[in-house]
Amino acid sequence: MIIRSLTALLLLTGPVWAEVHEVKMLNSNDTGNMVYEPDFLTVAPGDTIKFIPTDPSHNAESIKEMTPEGAEPIKGKINQELEVTLTEEGIYGIKCTPHYAMGMVMLIEVGEGHEITLPEKMPRGVQNRFDDILERAGREAS
Repeated sequence: MIIRSLTALLLLTGPVWAEVHEVKMLNSNDTGNMVYEPDFLTVAPGDTIKFIPTDPSHNAESIKEMTPEGAEPIKGKINQELEVTLTEEGIYGIKCTPHYAMGMVMLIEVGEGHEITLPEKMPRGVQNRFDDILERAGREAS
């Protein structure tokens, strides 16, 4: 009886341990123009990411080649807040649809120690931004 009660309690309180991480969608900050802040996150499975359109004309959308197998694609609307709970471990590449070519991208690592693989073909602005993000995070792409 006690074990059943403890199990039920753990199941009911599990989501309380999940965190909400806020990501601002900005026209600029000290790292450049058209940016997410932060632009690299490491989160636990079950954590929620809240994308906030601090400046207008931005959204958050999955980069198709950078979505873990089994994960639901992310696609927010322009100028709208978006909350997503990430349960599949791996690396998620996120882009702002209208500003992708300008390098408005970010990385989210769900779990730890995952290999980062970038798409083979991408705009120069995206490549440059990913290089900056990885350098600041002390990580490398494979």
